Amino acid sequence: MHTQTLILEIGIAVGLVALVGILANKLRFSVIPFFILIGMALGEHAPQIGLIDLQFTESKPFIDFMGRLGVLFLLFYLGLEFSVGRLIKSGKSIVSGGTVYVLLNFCSGLLVGWLMDLPFAEMMILCGIMTSSSTAIVAKVLTDLKRTANPETEVIMGMIMFDDLFIAMHISFLSGLVLTGGGSFWTVASTSLLALAFILLFLILGRKLVPYIDKVLNIKSSEIFILIIFALLFLVAGFSETIHVAEAIGALMAGLVLADSQYIKRIEQLVSPYKDYFGAMFFFSFGLSIDPFSLSGAVMWGAIAALVTIIGNLASGYFAARFAGLKKKTSFDIGFTLSARGEFSIIMANIGKAGGLNPIIQSFVVVYVLILAIIAPILTKESRNIWHGIFGGGLYAKDRQPTKTLEALEAKSTENMTVEKDRP
Repeated sequence: MHTQTLILEIGIAVGLVALVGILANKLRFSVIPFFILIGMALGEHAPQIGLIDLQFTESKPFIDFMGRLGVLFLLFYLGLEFSVGRLIKSGKSIVSGGTVYVLLNFCSGLLVGWLMDLPFAEMMILCGIMTSSSTAIVAKVLTDLKRTANPETEVIMGMIMFDDLFIAMHISFLSGLVLTGGGSFWTVASTSLLALAFILLFLILGRKLVPYIDKVLNIKSSEIFILIIFALLFLVAGFSETIHVAEAIGALMAGLVLADSQYIKRIEQLVSPYKDYFGAMFFFSFGLSIDPFSLSGAVMWGAIAALVTIIGNLASGYFAARFAGLKKKTSFDIGFTLSARGEFSIIMANIGKAGGLNPIIQSFVVVYVLILAIIAPILTKESRNIWHGIFGGGLYAKDRQPTKTLEALEAKSTENMTVEKDRP
């Protein structure tokens, strides 16, 4: 590979990603669709102006590798914030609502996959795509709209956590079905069981190793500290790949183990910038891999799937609000908020690409994610007005609660769990 313009191309790519990020923040939209769109606008159809190669000929492999790192950091960071024990303690209402949410969205994937006449493997990828809510977009929307103090927000975050648990399990299943080339039922089952055993091993043995890991992490040097964290992340992710378990699962497990570390806040602070940077390059590299002229066949199906997702999520929002004893109007808040799709849908689609499945999945997920990443935050903002417009009543402004941070909400949730646990 010639490297005369490699650094220049990387600089241009990062600069363009930063530019559209600034634009997205000015417009108060999620940055995810902007990162994808700028990637799609460039690539093989872009012009070359002197030394400026907007096709990124030399840097494309490096950008793809940064995108691959983005997946690892996104899943690793998710693991740091995830807790199975917290999910179990969070209450029957969240588990019940989360179960309904996963079932409705998974069945929606089955319906759309059946209508598209997809083979079984592609249909399972589609089910994962349509069940994977975007944690990043949901958290940003709740913060931007100052709804973190609303009673339904705790239910939303609990359902997101339940959905994340499903994603981990589904990725392990897809590892056996897709990444090993399919094969017989026993091949798929054995690989899926291996992935499940890998997860359970880390959940059981990994946590016992946390005290020893904490001893190693008991150092003042940020340089050595982050090197140890990165070594654990890449070793676990790399090892999982060698046993035909998706490297994303390995990254998630590494995060789950370190979530119990006494240095969790320090880990999150140091890892967060890498997650943001490589995550942005992940969406950009995904956009670069998509030919905009190949999307026409997926526009109709992506739009239908987006509509089905919104309807299904409104139904799951209704049940979640009912299980939690909330007012009926909060069902629109829950349903619209959870409709956002982003990083995990694309990760599911990339599993299909790695397994050599039908390219329609890649085109579908672009249209599907772009629609919901843009529409869902708008619908969430107007959720109360939409409710009152349909069923009557005042405007949402009358229903607003005092603003609290997500950290304050989480602390309140933990306090409530402790009180519930101490009850006779």
